[in-house]
Amino acid sequence: MRRNWAARLRHITLDGLRAVVLENERLRVTVVPDKGGDVVEFLHKPTDTDFVWLSPQGLRDPRDHLQGAADDVAQFVDHYEGGWQEIFPSGGAPSEYRGARLAQHGEVSGLPWECAVVADDEDEVAVRLSVRTRRLPYRMEKVFRLRSGTAALEIEGRATNEADLPLHAMWGQHIVYGLPFLRPGARIRLPEGVTVTPHPGPINPEGRRVRAGGPWRWPRVPADGGGETDLSVVQEPGAPSDIVYLTGFTEGWYEISGDVGIRVEWDATLLPYLWMWQELGASTGYPWWGRAYTVGLEPFSSMPTDGLAAAVANGTALVLDPHETKVLRLRAEVVA
Repeated sequence: MRRNWAARLRHITLDGLRAVVLENERLRVTVVPDKGGDVVEFLHKPTDTDFVWLSPQGLRDPRDHLQGAADDVAQFVDHYEGGWQEIFPSGGAPSEYRGARLAQHGEVSGLPWECAVVADDEDEVAVRLSVRTRRLPYRMEKVFRLRSGTAALEIEGRATNEADLPLHAMWGQHIVYGLPFLRPGARIRLPEGVTVTPHPGPINPEGRRVRAGGPWRWPRVPADGGGETDLSVVQEPGAPSDIVYLTGFTEGWYEISGDVGIRVEWDATLLPYLWMWQELGASTGYPWWGRAYTVGLEPFSSMPTDGLAAAVANGTALVLDPHETKVLRLRAEVVA
């Protein structure tokens, strides 16, 4: 029975794509099964705060991309609406693994997922999404669950190796924040003991925020060009673009807050790294053209953002034994 109170869900069409809305008294979450199971809305209703960043190009159907020069980066970026993506089985730059060419951020974020309702009553609503990768023999599932009266989204993800031999993978949650929630001076909190490793080179030729080298202790680290920079404070528009890798989590959690905040918790034994991506308007070429103001705080199994082959080479890639399933539990909750 359709409800307009307590926990409820609706199936809708959003910009021509299948979507499902999970909602309760405090939270509204919109998921797009037709495009990777992306989360394109995480709205805290009491404060009218949406935590996800929405890119200027908006939500696009990857199946409608018929023009332009195809390449392994554009496959992800040209259809990147912001929001929150599942990244698997490769993270970051295009890579080749055992003869399989993997595009930017792997396979599943651009695929249509099946969607089934697994709970629909006043106490809770939940949907299960599932997909098989095309180039590697993996099956992915994730259950989104929203309980009445809470401001927390619960997710359980499963990655299964369907082959008779062991395989590697990178698994991550590409969670990014933007306006109006994200503003200069917003604060990022992490557990004690986290260390910072910069990406080996700048992601923007115009410069970077953190000096190469490390690792250093969070949050005050050497700045590129001298002095220090405090990574726990979100910078002003135009601040340098950068990506760093945070590790040393005894517990997997972070909080990012301004007037209102969000806390994300995850299994740090499975995803021991947190990628911190900052694109605050300094990149004036493709694909941002100076229009992005966003910070990503992305739990990941592996590093760096150079694709699966690099993670295999440095020993940070996941290994899934024949027919093994790995389970990831994650929770995102608004903290007022």
